[in-house]
Amino acid sequence: MARPVTTGSTDTTGSTGRDTRLVRGPGLLLVWLYGVMSVGAVSRSIFHIFTDFDSAPLAHGLSAVAAVVYAFITYTLVRGGEKARRAALVCCAAELAGVLIVGTWTVVDPSAFPDSTVWSGYGMGYVFIPVLLPVTGMLWLRRSRAQRPPATA
Repeated sequence: MARPVTTGSTDTTGSTGRDTRLVRGPGLLLVWLYGVMSVGAVSRSIFHIFTDFDSAPLAHGLSAVAAVVYAFITYTLVRGGEKARRAALVCCAAELAGVLIVGTWTVVDPSAFPDSTVWSGYGMGYVFIPVLLPVTGMLWLRRSRAQRPPATA
């Protein structure tokens, strides 16, 4: 039986002949969602940092951190390759930790956040996408590794 043809892209080890792209199937939707979240978080944080940073520096600073995380994950998903996949996996885990910590903090002590962040209330202001996205991302990244064909010698 013939083996499927791959794109022949080069992975981080320099070997060719296997598809290292992460942007296929559900990965394309993840890139789109992370891109939208990046634009939203960057826009929100820039606006608030320049207009009313003094009113809630922690909230606005955390929104800027979320923006950087979203942008980096978007970049690594588009970049592809094993190194980028591992970096995206670590960032998705860090993002999930951030959402859970900040989400819990905003529920337990709402006075600590006079303004909401992207991760406030587990992303309630963003239809809970901030808590669902890293879980979905980690599942996709683990699955995409398992589906890669073995390297040929």
